[in-house]
Amino acid sequence: QYASATYTDNILEDFCYKGCEIGLDYAGGEMASIKGDKLNMDILEEMIRAENDYCLTQYEAYPTVAESHFGGSVRACCAAAGCGSTVACATGLAQPTLSAWSLSMLGHYERKGRLGFFGYDLQDQCTACGSYSYQSDEGMPFEMRGV
Repeated sequence: QYASATYTDNILEDFCYKGCEIGLDYAGGEMASIKGDKLNMDILEEMIRAENDYCLTQYEAYPTVAESHFGGSVRACCAAAGCGSTVACATGLAQPTLSAWSLSMLGHYERKGRLGFFGYDLQDQCTACGSYSYQSDEGMPFEMRGV
């Protein structure tokens, strides 16, 4: 938060705390307890949609929140960070958290129609293709290099 180019006030913190609260509600109050058989895409989507709805509703209900985060990119990133904290608190796993970020961006894009001023931002292109993907220079997964 503090290393970013924009200052997000306490809004980002609110989104992350609320996200962790939602994640813990889904996890039954125990941190990182949704794993293995309990972890499926349906429960991830429910958590992400609940947090994304909370974040975007705050922007719609309180105009000063939207004014503080000037530009759709900042709003989209803060909502995505809240969704990431939701899944991270519930699962303790990095890959579903990255997918939460991506799904939040897609949900924001669906709800608002664009992420930034011109509708052509880096976030539009860098979400779903980054989830569960291999690096472009790898010929096959788990490839041994020079060993």
